[in-house]
Amino acid sequence: MNDIIVKCLSVNKSYKDVKALININLEVKKGELFGLIGADGAGKTTLFRILTSLVLADSGNAFVNNLDVARDYKKLRNQIGYMPGRFSLYQDLTVEENLNFFATVFNTTVKENYHLIEDIYKQIEPFKNRRAGKLSGGMKQKLALSCALIHKPLVLFLDEPTTGIDPVSRKELWEMLRNLKQQGITILVSTPYMDEASLCDRIALIQHGKILSVETPQNIKKNYPKKLYRIEASDNFALLGLLRNNSAVNSCFMFGGYLHVTFNEELKTENGELKIADNNNSQFSILNSQLKEIEPSVEDCFIELMTK
Repeated sequence: MNDIIVKCLSVNKSYKDVKALININLEVKKGELFGLIGADGAGKTTLFRILTSLVLADSGNAFVNNLDVARDYKKLRNQIGYMPGRFSLYQDLTVEENLNFFATVFNTTVKENYHLIEDIYKQIEPFKNRRAGKLSGGMKQKLALSCALIHKPLVLFLDEPTTGIDPVSRKELWEMLRNLKQQGITILVSTPYMDEASLCDRIALIQHGKILSVETPQNIKKNYPKKLYRIEASDNFALLGLLRNNSAVNSCFMFGGYLHVTFNEELKTENGELKIADNNNSQFSILNSQLKEIEPSVEDCFIELMTK
């Protein structure tokens, strides 16, 4: 399909006895802001390294802009930008020196493609003579993003770009990504933060090397199979144990100061108190509890898929 720019076909990768990726099938459309959402160790970095030709898959095929990532790696590297999770620029070079170096490597100049990085670079330009190693976390990410963009890539891979930076820089970075998308750049971003999923056009939920679901954030939440309730009690830990040991409860997890719960049967409430049957089919109520039906978050959906 002409609108598919990234494609994985049954990609597998292992490191000794650890299966990092298991039968990955994935398609990303041109111009998408696509999120790869999963916890640490889920396989996000390994997949990005395969797609950027830094690591070979054990089996399967992967393509970026119709280029085989293994066979056509030289052409591929001129068409993609990659920002690894760990800051990997030259820490002893200044901001300006790093940017000029990467432009030279790709046979271009900062002046030629400055329009691509202007909104990002102008925030760090006052520090252009500062060594990269002396920048703050947010400034390092902006410099790394500028260096990844300076050769005008068709596809941009960002591996956990917001990890370890402050909330303001995190918000600014996502605004930058939306602006880059408007310029026609396809963006793949990985993150362990479930709240960032809603900022993507589509997301892939990945765990233990397997993709659990690929959908828009809205459709993933829409497909949540049961009614979800939020419960607050005077002792949430005691309530958690009580509910998890009850046959009427389908699932129960702690979310901050609340429990998120699904049930196997219709609820009975009386004066705001939850009435469910225990394992002996006798009725009991949860005192001092507040019950409210809520819309599931992407994190709720992720946990539900993990426990299938």
